[in-house]
Amino acid sequence: MEIFPRISPFGDRTLLLEFSPDINPQTLGAMQVFLQLLASAQIPGLKELIPSYSSLLVGYDPFIWSFPTLSSALREILKQKETSPGPNSPVKRVPVVYGKEYGPDLAYVAQYHKISTAEVVTWHSSTLYRVYAIGGFPGLPAMGIVPKEIETPRLSTPRTKVPPGSVALAGKQTGIYALESPGGWQLIGRTPLKIFDPSRNPPSWFQTGDRVQFYPIPESEFAASRALDGFERI
Repeated sequence: MEIFPRISPFGDRTLLLEFSPDINPQTLGAMQVFLQLLASAQIPGLKELIPSYSSLLVGYDPFIWSFPTLSSALREILKQKETSPGPNSPVKRVPVVYGKEYGPDLAYVAQYHKISTAEVVTWHSSTLYRVYAIGGFPGLPAMGIVPKEIETPRLSTPRTKVPPGSVALAGKQTGIYALESPGGWQLIGRTPLKIFDPSRNPPSWFQTGDRVQFYPIPESEFAASRALDGFERI
């Protein structure tokens, strides 16, 4: 697949590559391939690479590169022969207690779609997701694509505090709050896994492009697993 993203300046020392206006696995795969090519090229003067759903922000040293010269260099890399970014990477499995105080919005999601809470859990946990971005809040993996049967809008008024480990929905996205923080996503469950640790490198257990599968566990197992560390699972 040939990819020729739009490249535009984004300040005096960053540029933005926009691969597609859509959020889909093909766009994510194209960005993952390009990141692999960049790593192999070892371009001097690149300061930071920040991937998102369908774009990549590139920070660079303005004493080494100008926007036109770096854009030209990146386009040459894009012309290289591309390979798949490793679709057979291990699936990171995430245990979740759905509903009750762990997922206070599960009943609303079910009501919104006129289905049972058990059906919401089945749709959510039977889907294999990709991590499209890490951010919004430290360590928060934004994943997709949520089945249309459970796509649900954000809360009209965000909560001021969301517990760490909360599993949530927002439109086509699902994700996990890594730290206690404000948030407006629909909370449907909680995982005992620790997925963010600033003392580690990288600090997030999840990385862009990861494959993720949620699976339900009973409340008794959650209580016995509060010390689970995602970093030790794979």
